[in-house]
Amino acid sequence: MCPICTLFLGAASMSSVITNIGAMAALKTLRAISSDLEESQARLSAGMRVGTASDNAAYWSIATTMRSDNMGLSTVSDALGLGAAKVDTAYTGMESAVEVVKEIKAKLIAATEDGVDRDKIQEELSQLQDQLLSIAQSASFNGENWLQADITAAGGTDTKSVVGSLVRDDSGVRVQRVNYELSSSTVLFDTGGDIGILDAQHAIEGSTVTLQVNVDGVVSAYTVDAFTTDDVIGIAGGAFDGDYANAGGNDYVKIAEDTWVRAVDQSGVTNQEVAYEDGTGALWAVDLTPPAGAITASVVGLTINNSTTAAQFDGLVQMVDDALMLMTSAAAHLGSVGMRIDLQIDFIDELSDSIDRGIGLLVDADMNEESTRLKALQTQQQLAIQSLSIANSSPEVLLQLYR
Repeated sequence: MCPICTLFLGAASMSSVITNIGAMAALKTLRAISSDLEESQARLSAGMRVGTASDNAAYWSIATTMRSDNMGLSTVSDALGLGAAKVDTAYTGMESAVEVVKEIKAKLIAATEDGVDRDKIQEELSQLQDQLLSIAQSASFNGENWLQADITAAGGTDTKSVVGSLVRDDSGVRVQRVNYELSSSTVLFDTGGDIGILDAQHAIEGSTVTLQVNVDGVVSAYTVDAFTTDDVIGIAGGAFDGDYANAGGNDYVKIAEDTWVRAVDQSGVTNQEVAYEDGTGALWAVDLTPPAGAITASVVGLTINNSTTAAQFDGLVQMVDDALMLMTSAAAHLGSVGMRIDLQIDFIDELSDSIDRGIGLLVDADMNEESTRLKALQTQQQLAIQSLSIANSSPEVLLQLYR
């Protein structure tokens, strides 16, 4: 039986001008319907079925926590963008530096050819070296430079990091970071101690030969500098007379195939056995001056001239090639870090969307359902108002009894 019919039956069973039971029941029904109607209207206007803790404490608590985490993820995404800019700046600088070092290597190889003007090549090398310095100094983003740093003061390594992710698990909330290590194999220039890839000093060994020389009747072994024919030509582009040459202010004699040593004029000297005779009557012996030893050089500090030997060129080319390999490896590392950051940015965007969807499933209102419910409640409200009006008019029927 419908509530309104029950209302009228109750009213008919008992008539009173003091207590209108039917009106009381109708009013109670109207109040309940109005409360439901207000709730439905609030859901429709806010678009949420759980807007406060009183609506559903558990869902509201979960949604509030996840919204907080989502705000943190948004900040992480911004930080990742900043980190990506740092990595891209370092990678761009490293990539440019690699191309310059390739040019330096090519210039060194060209300088080993016969008849080239090594002074001109040195001028080109100097310009390329200055360009490397400029690249390293310019590869800075927001005051942070990953190609030029004081790694000596940091004990040889210094770790740079960017925010990578926000993680909530059983141990609590923590921030994960993406790290990149600055060291002698990743930094081009060390501003504190010259141990970077391009400013580190390397020993460049020259060629030597050991000869048995008779001095005052005593045969001794002496290690002296050795030169190739190309070395001697390069030193002076000089004139050769058999196995003798005068180049760059020094005399050279040939002691074996493609092997020359500095010589001293022994004419008139009786205390040292003559080692060589050039066929013109001049007497020559090996210059017993010990080898100059290894020279030191860096990629940005190397110099070449007509005295640079073939062995030294080989050492310089090897040094540049080793630096190139380290730079290529560092560029690959930067590229992989940049790729990881890009993937993390995409992941965080998707994760944020997933959290939003999850929150929506918990607290968002179904607008179709709420609209239908609102229409039904509005109809019930109208019926309740009409019922209350009828119930309020029932005492007037009693007046008919007194007429």
